[in-house]
Amino acid sequence: MEILTSIISHFPEAGEVKKISPLTSGLINKTYLVQTLDDSASDYILQCINHQVFTDVDMLQHNIEVVTAHIRKKLEEKQTKDIDRKVLRFLKSDTGKTYYFDGEKYWRMCVFIPDSRTLDAVTPESSYLVGLKFGEFEAMLTDLPEPLGETIPDFHNMKFRMQQLREAVQKDAVGRMEKVRCLVDEIERDADEMCCAERLFQEGKLPKRICHCDTKVSNMLFDDKGEVLCVIDLDTVMPSFVFSDFGDFLRSAANTAPEDEPDLNKIHFKFDIFKHFAKGYIESAKHFLTPLEIELLPYAVTLFPYMQAVRFLADYINGDTYYQINYAEHNYVRALAQYKLYKETKKNVPEMKAYIETLVKS
Repeated sequence: MEILTSIISHFPEAGEVKKISPLTSGLINKTYLVQTLDDSASDYILQCINHQVFTDVDMLQHNIEVVTAHIRKKLEEKQTKDIDRKVLRFLKSDTGKTYYFDGEKYWRMCVFIPDSRTLDAVTPESSYLVGLKFGEFEAMLTDLPEPLGETIPDFHNMKFRMQQLREAVQKDAVGRMEKVRCLVDEIERDADEMCCAERLFQEGKLPKRICHCDTKVSNMLFDDKGEVLCVIDLDTVMPSFVFSDFGDFLRSAANTAPEDEPDLNKIHFKFDIFKHFAKGYIESAKHFLTPLEIELLPYAVTLFPYMQAVRFLADYINGDTYYQINYAEHNYVRALAQYKLYKETKKNVPEMKAYIETLVKS
């Protein structure tokens, strides 16, 4: 408590601390709710930034400052009511930056948005709202006045992920290749097709946009009426293909099973979740998407389980050096589960294309 209170003292705007409570949500950063003594003052969120994941904290916070300032400006131009509940606001430390470095760790504070909540349950209704809001989020950032940096370089770069897998296969560091050779061969058969986004980008046919890159229901705040207030968890906001926001949500939300389900017969693609998410997203994003981006949205749905299968498999071959595992074969089980989901999404591509065409025409 004393250490945290000392950290907070480096953010002059924050009032006198009444109580500090850890928050359980969030897998990357340690997060606390800071309540102040003055009932009329704001409460705050204090976070310790994981700088093993986000190695350039200055760039990370600069990205967030640019994005939140731009969204606030857009909301002000529309004369939106209650703006402070619809965009995050970060405090400046006594160093003049929106973070404080204590010599070992990086800290930041933002204003807590009262009477708000996050959701974890994925329903058709929440999927529609998530699609709608992330489409709006991207739309507001199409005219960002300055470029953003990549907070996690090559995060959703399929060509890079295939390179990592091929390097793992070549080294075979712990002698697991004999077991996984068939899966590696299956993945390689579709590699050229699944790396098409990077190829189209190099040919100048596909743009990169500012995307959230971590689209899930829990990364939005809702009010007590179930309406979306704002998008949160902005650490991964960076240049990417729109496929990042479209495909990554559906990889988890439209899966009938956990991502490490050992019984592959339980893994199927929830087309109703796809339909509601796609409806919301197209509704708010179709005015800025190119015809090619829209055409490739079903590809995005197949891309992310494929990419995750590649990442899990590479880690398994390397000896489980990246992902935490609960048992010896965990990463192999994960890879098989994600590859099964990939095959399930592939079956649905014609139907996805037909449905998206109806949305674009409406």
